[in-house]
Amino acid sequence: MAKNVTPDLFEPAHIQQSEQEMVRRKRIGFWQDAWRRFRSNWGAMIGLFLILVIGVMAVVGPEMNPYTINQQQYEYLNQSSFGDYWFGTDALGRDLWTRTWYGAGISLLIALIAAGIDLTIGLTYGAISGYFGGRVDTWMQRVIEVLYGIPNLIMIILLLLVLEPGIFAIALAISLTGWVPMARIVRAQMLKLKSQEYVLAARTLGAGSRRMLTKHLLPNVFGPVIITIMFTIPTAIFFEAFLGFIGLGLNPPQASLGVLINDGYKLLQLYPYQTFIPAAVLSLLMFSFNLLGDGLRDALDPKLRQ
Repeated sequence: MAKNVTPDLFEPAHIQQSEQEMVRRKRIGFWQDAWRRFRSNWGAMIGLFLILVIGVMAVVGPEMNPYTINQQQYEYLNQSSFGDYWFGTDALGRDLWTRTWYGAGISLLIALIAAGIDLTIGLTYGAISGYFGGRVDTWMQRVIEVLYGIPNLIMIILLLLVLEPGIFAIALAISLTGWVPMARIVRAQMLKLKSQEYVLAARTLGAGSRRMLTKHLLPNVFGPVIITIMFTIPTAIFFEAFLGFIGLGLNPPQASLGVLINDGYKLLQLYPYQTFIPAAVLSLLMFSFNLLGDGLRDALDPKLRQ
């Protein structure tokens, strides 16, 4: 038989008025939550790990053996036994291990410089266009539409035919139109954010355009900007490799992954390892940045928060 429920079985809880609305759960900021979600994405963590490994090898790899990037050993031409030469040698007897990691570092450097130029121009251009709007936005968008109508590969090749190929010249050529997607993304974010209540409140309190952009709007654009940069870097790596493959890359004695693939392609049927090794490093590098970009997109998008 069930026990009778009587009022004396209950004891009222004594809760202070100040504790009724107290948040018991530890507060987690946006970036902390993004890092938590990023860590739970195994693909993104693998991509980050591979990028770090390749980056470290680009620095220390050429110093791990006594051979330099241009040291020629004519008695070891096209050596594929992988004994003293861990990746073999090329047609001039140069150590491919040293040249591969040196080339990976050069390709990464060019891609990072190009991404930095894209970030600087695209962020500034898009912020001004989206914030001021009106005629300013109209004219600035017409310029972007003209640039979109010109094939970027043709512009890159024409610029490199005028300039002497070098690290900065190639990065500048790649970013000649590479900043346009960044500018359009920043502009779209500005158009959405400038109508928010906190922007109106800041403007009511007398905040100028400079303070509005630097303190209130641009910090809220960093999420999409970071994601765009992560996808810009592998694109720049691909363009650099393509330019090196068609002979518009770096001049000797410098070498990039694209230059190494071009050199190895000439002897592909006889010594395929000279092409496959730098091509594998290039593919792994681009694949890792794409994994990292996907992970950052999932981590920084509030709509995907669980």
